[in-house]
Amino acid sequence: QVQLVESGGGSVQAGGSLRLSCAASGGTFRSYAMGWFRQAPGKEREFVAAIRRSGLSTYSTHADSVKGRFTISRDNAKDTVYLQMNSLKPEDTAVYYCAATTAAAIKTAAYEYPYWGQGTQVTVSS
Repeated sequence: QVQLVESGGGSVQAGGSLRLSCAASGGTFRSYAMGWFRQAPGKEREFVAAIRRSGLSTYSTHADSVKGRFTISRDNAKDTVYLQMNSLKPEDTAVYYCAATTAAAIKTAAYEYPYWGQGTQVTVSS
């Protein structure tokens, strides 16, 4: 069973950038499709980005709210998935979670991911 640990969160002013990392252990990383989700206070957890598992054609998808600003990527040699976040806005403030699934197809619903990290806080001030 894979374990996930996020890092890289913090406080930044609007327009700034952060890169989140999610290190995986205890499983074969390249066998997992990976996703990033976020949850703001009082709101439901929402999809941010996802990337297919290795061995399939390179494919990733991003939520419309972050498209053009955020980029998901993975480094299978380091068992790590990243979320590069640029042009941050106050509405991006949330706890960010990475998640893993063995599904071959891209998944954008939280319930389709059985494995989750503990989350990392991102705060964007105006």
